[in-house]
Amino acid sequence: MRMKIAELSLFQHDLPVKDGPYTMSYGEISALDTTLVKLVTDTGIVGWGETCPLGPNYAEAHAEGARAALGAMAQALIGTEVLPLAAHRAMDGALLGHGYAKAAVDMAVYDALGKSLGLRVAELLGGAVTELVPSYYAIGIETPEEAGRIAAERRAEGYPRVQLKVGGRAPEVDVASIRKVWEAIKGSGMRLAIDANRGWTTRDAIGVSQACADIPLVMEQPCASNDEMRALRGMLRHPLYMDETSFDVSTVIGAAGTGMVDGFGFKLTRLGGLQRMATARDICAARRLPHSCDDAWGGDILAAACTHLGATVEPSLLEGVWIAAPYIDGHYDDAAGIEIVGGHIALPAGPGLGIVPDEARFGAPVLVV
Repeated sequence: MRMKIAELSLFQHDLPVKDGPYTMSYGEISALDTTLVKLVTDTGIVGWGETCPLGPNYAEAHAEGARAALGAMAQALIGTEVLPLAAHRAMDGALLGHGYAKAAVDMAVYDALGKSLGLRVAELLGGAVTELVPSYYAIGIETPEEAGRIAAERRAEGYPRVQLKVGGRAPEVDVASIRKVWEAIKGSGMRLAIDANRGWTTRDAIGVSQACADIPLVMEQPCASNDEMRALRGMLRHPLYMDETSFDVSTVIGAAGTGMVDGFGFKLTRLGGLQRMATARDICAARRLPHSCDDAWGGDILAAACTHLGATVEPSLLEGVWIAAPYIDGHYDDAAGIEIVGGHIALPAGPGLGIVPDEARFGAPVLVV
């Protein structure tokens, strides 16, 4: 018998940034507003989803917008079969766009479906190729000396990759930070990415790439638009990855098919959830393009979803799974909360996402349908 969605509840929850603020090219972040979706099926199975935009200026998404969009779609989802495509068709019929909000329902559907079948989400997505998923650490915009110190610590912990945030200051300071980080990890096998989060002009991106031509690094989303990215492609001394401008699967198809970029920094909620992220994964596999499986922020539910998807990616193409766990205090699930140990994340063992959150921590729902 096929399950149907019987009830949806939305919760708002604050995630303070530990030892904050966290600094990126466009500003400082001290706390994040996350939205959780609780889905109850007509058989009594519960699934959970989450979406947590990185403030209102990182992408075309914000927390209150997520809740408004979920509220607009909720009634159309009642009675829908608990199957990913069925849920997406119901959501798309009720509201155009807003993939970051739809992603939370998508996760909850996968969670409930996995629990009903006794399977982990990784199995529903095609099967895990590892039980220990590599992560990476993102160093915020720091002084060159501090960035180098943090990189050395992450190297000692066993991270296979480090990302350095750049932009929003004089390019020569970014170059100095890149060199300090490279000094700290050189010879370890640890990979380096620099991420401007759209904070550079094409002039600055080209200049930094030329100044660091001797350092093997990946340059992630240096500029704000895909037109700028296309213009840069042939002038850089380093591989170019797309992150913020990978708006949807259609954009991924175009970028991969035309050779516009060498890889991607994927965000699960930006692409619209696990269903569409798995499609992007398969496009990258067909074109042999490396990519990460991340999200902008979020707690255990989002972290678990990213980890399940990351576990299904061919190891040679996985740039890692970034989760916010090192930057926030506490878990939704004290027994199975997602953590990074030795630079890697253990794939949750339970069915579905493997997370059973303590609902009492979220307070009263802001909407029940």
